[in-house]
Amino acid sequence: MSKIFNVRTLLPLIGFLPPVLFFLWWDHQSAQDGAQALAYVSFAQIGQALSDTFGSGELGSAYLASLGRAFAGLLIGGSIGMAVGTVMGLSKPVEWAVSPLYNSLRQVPILGWLPLIGLWFGSGDGAKLIIVALSAFYPTVLFTFEGLKQAEARLLDVSRIYRLNAWQTFWRVRWPAALPSVFTGLFQALAFTWIATIGVELLFSSGFGLGAMMQQAQLQARLDVVLVCVLFVGLTGFLLNALIRQLSQRLLSWRSVRL
Repeated sequence: MSKIFNVRTLLPLIGFLPPVLFFLWWDHQSAQDGAQALAYVSFAQIGQALSDTFGSGELGSAYLASLGRAFAGLLIGGSIGMAVGTVMGLSKPVEWAVSPLYNSLRQVPILGWLPLIGLWFGSGDGAKLIIVALSAFYPTVLFTFEGLKQAEARLLDVSRIYRLNAWQTFWRVRWPAALPSVFTGLFQALAFTWIATIGVELLFSSGFGLGAMMQQAQLQARLDVVLVCVLFVGLTGFLLNALIRQLSQRLLSWRSVRL
């Protein structure tokens, strides 16, 4: 029994093995001469770059700019997406008119819109915000529409029994039934907006943000600064994913299936 207990205790620690091996390999590569030393900067250099960029305020400003752009896109794209998905879910003529166009456009990768939006709106903050908002728009439309369409028939039968009008049926029956799907769409939109934000900042390097900071550091051959930005991008993505899971467990605790 003690051996089984020890094995079970050690199993979670296996997940730490790949990153430890990776860090050891990276440290070995950074200690080599020539091109390897340029391609694999030491942890001391990365730490110094973190201290310098954070102390100067450059890192904090870039991070807040990216975070603000991501949440602004989520607010705009998510709000419009929920409105469009709601109208499509409640009106058959609107669904027939909008659904083919929507399903065609959402097959285009988000960053595939960059050339067209760049020609129309330039490469400033407005163009970036449009791309980020689109990344939130598509999932919220889809999941809001699906949630409203999948309201159980027995719930709609209850609304007929109580002779609820269209507004009462929507607000008291269909919308509560659609909430799990709506929240799922918002959670996905939150993750997509962060990815789109960094991607559009990298490709539209004008302005400010983590992506633009990474692009400038690449041009200056500052791999240490690039890695500091990558660290913050990855850490933020991890925290957003944890936030999504916590919110899904709290807000959708009554649902049998969770994210």
